[in-house]
Amino acid sequence: MTRSYRAGDTVPYTVTFLEMTARPVYTWPHTPNGMSGALLKAEQPPVWYFRALYDAVGRDYAWTDIHASEDDDIADWLNSPDVALYSLIDKGWPQGFFLLDWREGTACELCYFGLVPESVGRGLGAWMLRTAILTAWEREGVNKLTVNTCTLDHPRALNQYQKYGFTPVRQENRTRVLVRDWSPAAT
Repeated sequence: MTRSYRAGDTVPYTVTFLEMTARPVYTWPHTPNGMSGALLKAEQPPVWYFRALYDAVGRDYAWTDIHASEDDDIADWLNSPDVALYSLIDKGWPQGFFLLDWREGTACELCYFGLVPESVGRGLGAWMLRTAILTAWEREGVNKLTVNTCTLDHPRALNQYQKYGFTPVRQENRTRVLVRDWSPAAT
């Protein structure tokens, strides 16, 4: 039975930091069966669009950190030439997204990655993750790709990152005060 939490509850969680120090040997993935849409790079995305994707993907995983950021700060970040937001659009609506950040020069961070709940289990996640990884490595001079996940995220997230070439490098135990009611996602 999954426990439910109320806004104001403190929940413990563990963050796992992962990295990849060489471009993987796998090739670009084939589009999943049944997908008729496209992965689109957002050009100067408005803050509201990023926040909508963030909420749609992260609601089930207690993603709320970005809400503490000011719109101007998010806009500056999103509009940096070294940051790229990709949206997976299928059947006319966003199915998921990923965000890459190359501002550290030779390292790229996969800052955000995920699917909306209605799209989980359709084979889109593995395809999109491989695409995100290979897109990150396309930038000249990149010698490391990083990502982090936590025990509040989808239960298969850590395994998926490792399956596609990331290696855990450290963990941190943290707590979070929930700002809205939350039930952990099922596997």
